[in-house]
Amino acid sequence: MSEFDTILRQASVVTDDGVRTLDVGISGEIFAEIAENLAGSCELEIDATGKVLFPGLVDANVRFNEPGRTEWEGFATGSAALAAGGGTSFIDMPVNSSPPVLDLASFAAKRRAGEAHSRLDFALWGGLTPDSLPHLANLARAGVTGFKAILCPSGLDDFSAANEGTLRKGMHVAAEFHLPVAVHAESQAVIAAHQREFPVPRPGTMADWLASRPVAAEIAAIEMALACARDTGCALHVIHVSAPESIDLIHAARREGINVTAETSPHYLLLDRAAAEGIGPAAKCAPPLRCTGTLDGLWRVLAAGEIDSISSAHSPAPPELKDGGDIFSMWAGIAGCQHGFPLLVERALQETTWQRLAALFSTNPARRFRLDGRKGRIAPGLDADFCLLVPEESTIDAGDLLTRHSLSPYLGMRSAWQVAATWLRGHPVSPATHGRFLLPDDS
Repeated sequence: MSEFDTILRQASVVTDDGVRTLDVGISGEIFAEIAENLAGSCELEIDATGKVLFPGLVDANVRFNEPGRTEWEGFATGSAALAAGGGTSFIDMPVNSSPPVLDLASFAAKRRAGEAHSRLDFALWGGLTPDSLPHLANLARAGVTGFKAILCPSGLDDFSAANEGTLRKGMHVAAEFHLPVAVHAESQAVIAAHQREFPVPRPGTMADWLASRPVAAEIAAIEMALACARDTGCALHVIHVSAPESIDLIHAARREGINVTAETSPHYLLLDRAAAEGIGPAAKCAPPLRCTGTLDGLWRVLAAGEIDSISSAHSPAPPELKDGGDIFSMWAGIAGCQHGFPLLVERALQETTWQRLAALFSTNPARRFRLDGRKGRIAPGLDADFCLLVPEESTIDAGDLLTRHSLSPYLGMRSAWQVAATWLRGHPVSPATHGRFLLPDDS
């Protein structure tokens, strides 16, 4: 009998200590041994010379919309696209499925859909809304990885915004179960005041949309969420961070002892307002894309190690919801789980290191959401989840997209790195791969 099922030889392995040329031995579903010139027999030997072996991405912020809005995306197409972009596990948001995940029945329906159709391992967020407050404890016992609140209108009638009172009540429950609360931080009051002073034209253009939601709205919402976290002892995770000022605020709170982390997404690091105006509706998101100076500032805080994680924030919609003459009537969401990571690599390596990149996309989200007993690193005993990256230039074309709809703000962009293969639990991801539901460690 062979000592290993698979050995990948001479890979450039991204570990906690840096990048080293190593052999990686896999037995069953786990990394068994990692060493120089690994001895032992195997069923399959792969020459990985010239390839970077990177830990599989743990994408903590996707909307695959199943069940109920599977025509928007679905677990099958969404997970296939994420795998093509280096992802091996994800945490699906509660917002866009119909019904949203606000109680045990909707949680069970989403879990069944994921187990039936996802190619990747997955966990689930529960929703924190006024309607879900009576159900949060049961959702925690069922195995949600945390609760998601949106501090402004979500764009969907069945997922209500959380005001300060709702957020505080939900955070008390989350703290009791040692679960984090993720917030989409934009203050509707600040947005409304800004739009009273600077009325938005209807129909509006992309430039009008970009001007309608100022950074001040993001700052105000983060301040409110931090106050709630301070008072309740709840772990807070701020998503969609679009500006360095927000990161500064979060780090000041952390120095005060508040348990808070910050997540941004590739589009806030790759696209500025000028790009958004050129791309059009595919680049509409909330918070909106910012000016070049803000984007560069976000890179500066990333290089300084002040951003905790990066997710795709994949939020797709059918073409008809991104069409029409009024930008304000269109769906606000970026469909980007397939290409955001490989597009970032070139610039990221100018600003930081491979191991820091692995922390942002894999290690830190796995640790934050208690999946790190199995996911997030290349180390013996953990699931053999990884992608192989090659320095190969290409231009993104609509025909490359594996998502249900060929909509992406990244079409036409040049990528200097490609994902050559993605492996989940010791095997290449394929249409025959079946993902598993992940419970937080110690649940």
